[in-house]
Amino acid sequence: MPVLERVLEKNPDSVKLVFKHFPLRNHKFARRASIASIAAGRQGKFWEFHDLLFKDYKRLNTQKVKEIAKQLNLDMEQFERDQKDPELGKIINRDLSEGSRIGVRGTPTVFINGRLLRNRSQTGFQTMIEKTLKKEGTTQGQ
Repeated sequence: MPVLERVLEKNPDSVKLVFKHFPLRNHKFARRASIASIAAGRQGKFWEFHDLLFKDYKRLNTQKVKEIAKQLNLDMEQFERDQKDPELGKIINRDLSEGSRIGVRGTPTVFINGRLLRNRSQTGFQTMIEKTLKKEGTTQGQ
């Protein structure tokens, strides 16, 4: 995430971050964590929730999710209701389907304008962003 944050800071007018859920099957709590993050997003706390989840992703469980929600001062009744909303599962299923279709095999996977980014260093990001902008006839800051 720090690399992504630096890339966004350096390219505020030319880069938009789109997050897609791709909970891995081998992580038994990944899908529930995705649902919880979307529920937190309904209260404007998606990224904060996401960041705290990923800090401790190896020890995720129902209690940890509740602790994070409380730490972020979420309305717990609303949070619990939202997690039961079938729409959240549909969002995740759409993201999984799209990810599978385009060849996502693990997380994180990064695409820039539909092209897989293999070098996820800040230099790798910036090089691909600049090539993409040049190809599209756009320059930074426009």
